[in-house]
Amino acid sequence: MRIAILRRSPGVSASMDVYADAVVAGLRTVRPDWDFVEIAPDHSALKQVQQSWQGGLHKYYQRYWSYPRSLRHLKADVAHIIDHSDGYLVPQLQRLGLPTVVTCHDIINWIRPDWFQGRARLPWVSMATWKYAVRGMARAEHIFTVSHYTAKDLTRHLGIPPQQITVTPNGVNPSMAVRPLAERASVRQRYGLSEPTCCLLNVGSNNPRKNLEGILNALVQLRGQMPVHLWKVGSDFTLAQWQFIDDQGLQENVSYLGQPDLATLNQIYSAADILMAPSFYEGFGLTVLEAMACGTAVVVSNVTALPEVAGDAALLVDPLDEGAIAQAVRQLWGDPELRHSLVARGRERINLFTWEKTAQKIADAYQDVLKKG
Repeated sequence: MRIAILRRSPGVSASMDVYADAVVAGLRTVRPDWDFVEIAPDHSALKQVQQSWQGGLHKYYQRYWSYPRSLRHLKADVAHIIDHSDGYLVPQLQRLGLPTVVTCHDIINWIRPDWFQGRARLPWVSMATWKYAVRGMARAEHIFTVSHYTAKDLTRHLGIPPQQITVTPNGVNPSMAVRPLAERASVRQRYGLSEPTCCLLNVGSNNPRKNLEGILNALVQLRGQMPVHLWKVGSDFTLAQWQFIDDQGLQENVSYLGQPDLATLNQIYSAADILMAPSFYEGFGLTVLEAMACGTAVVVSNVTALPEVAGDAALLVDPLDEGAIAQAVRQLWGDPELRHSLVARGRERINLFTWEKTAQKIADAYQDVLKKG
């Protein structure tokens, strides 16, 4: 069987690059006799002009006209669009006689467009084209979602029937693992963390849905009660968040560690005490599993997809209750037995989330699609 994997342009979305790499590797493991061809648009010529208005318009031309036309001679048994943002390709691929499936990671833009205001040069064009792409996704023969919550969102907001959807959770990179105690101490020393200090960690973007303000407000409550420090990894704090840090005198309690490579991120996870993930919305929440794999305790929201990812291996809190967020940290720091129990449960829980298991479900769905013609 020949499967065409339609990826995003390299470098456009790091998370989609990670997802595509992992899915393809998993598929090649569970179906070694199948042929997988990976296709992505070439937007390298746009790098010189992408910051201009003309560059922005040219990007839309390339994405919605030039790239689809380049697929006219694609030959495969099934086409798999890796990101729902490329769902606009579904009708054209079907006109070529290609059964098409799509992975949907979330539809946060649809539900809360206000969280993305100011993040695009042409916001009205960006939102209109994104909705156009999502509507195209709905026409696919089958849709994969990374969580049951996202599957329910598709049915609730887009009217996609449940039988058209298969839940295929994200997996954990096997390189994520607990590091030796000596290495953990070395990493904490490298980043200037004195002992004993409760090290909190947040990994990801600075989008409003990540609730960084809730974490910072909890930090204000905690700093006078216990030695505490927050590491931020991924996107830097916004200017408004840095201003809050200055206004509240949190400069000595906060560090931004940049965007480390996977090996360094593994070290950072292992050196931290508690991952803070009190998001207002997550389509999945991969950082939760990464922290569990590295032996780090987790505090997560009790909303959207996070409870189904965390299970009973984390403390769940109301993301709107900053006092509850602070109390969860105090509880974990003050009760080492509870913290160690959650860490142990987390190490067990990650066994439910492997890319091979996900790839097996995806491969089975390819075959079902073909059987249905």
